[in-house]
Amino acid sequence: MAPAAWLWIPITVWAAFAQTLRNAAQRQLTAELGTLGATLVRFLYGLPFAAAWLWAVQGFGGYLLPTPARGFALWVLVAGVSQIVATALLLRVMAERNFALGIAYSKTEIIQVALFALAFLGDRLGPLAALAIACGTLGVLLLSPVDRARPVRSLLAGWTSKSALLGIGSGAGFALAAVGYRGAALALHAQFLMAGAYTLAAAQLVQTLMLGGWLAARDPNALGRVLRAWRASLFAGFMGAAASAGWFTAMALEPVAHVRTLGLIELLFALVVSRRVFRERLGRVELTGIGLLSLGLAIVTLAR
Repeated sequence: MAPAAWLWIPITVWAAFAQTLRNAAQRQLTAELGTLGATLVRFLYGLPFAAAWLWAVQGFGGYLLPTPARGFALWVLVAGVSQIVATALLLRVMAERNFALGIAYSKTEIIQVALFALAFLGDRLGPLAALAIACGTLGVLLLSPVDRARPVRSLLAGWTSKSALLGIGSGAGFALAAVGYRGAALALHAQFLMAGAYTLAAAQLVQTLMLGGWLAARDPNALGRVLRAWRASLFAGFMGAAASAGWFTAMALEPVAHVRTLGLIELLFALVVSRRVFRERLGRVELTGIGLLSLGLAIVTLAR
């Protein structure tokens, strides 16, 4: 197999690692800026870095800027709105009494990614890829069980609750956003680095305008705090742009379900931090989850 066919693997691992750092940086900003303000940081302060990456790809790679097809703008808009809505639903889940149940259902994103990618992009899954998705999803659920004694039973019993429906809606939004970004990259008919960089810059601009406009109209004080916190926000913006550059480039190369499944390696990064920094111990259920997640990651990368 040509080396280029494997490039999506290290690119995805980088994206997951950068996203872990971005999440940590945003978490520190939430207390000062509020949830939506900290979310805007990801787009607003990531936009200059996204533009710089597009300039570097064009200048040093020698690629011409693509002429977007009609579907490009629609894909970017759908993906941008879906990502913001998904984030809002996830915030609602966090405010619900049954927080753990809603979060668990939001992790059905990987399964929904596969369904949306098949419906809208025609990306078909082979049996091994489907097995990888199943192992990865079950592993993730076991790593954050609703009920440690009966994790699967509690998940199945609570699927009609408000928290569960909000979680499923959040997962659907993130899944549709991932599919939308791949659709946008494919619509450019450009080399994969240029397709990823151009889609990233367009998406960051659209989301900055949408979320920034919302805060300007509804909570101008929060927007002012975001602008004043530019020094502390630059790192979060840089890592957010770096993560998105990785995701978009990988999705320009590979079906989105494969990319998002391998992206679950982010949880293993988080577990390493939890174990080494905070000295947290893992129980039998969590260890089983790690085993299933690792199996899913191995399948999706090796079964080519």
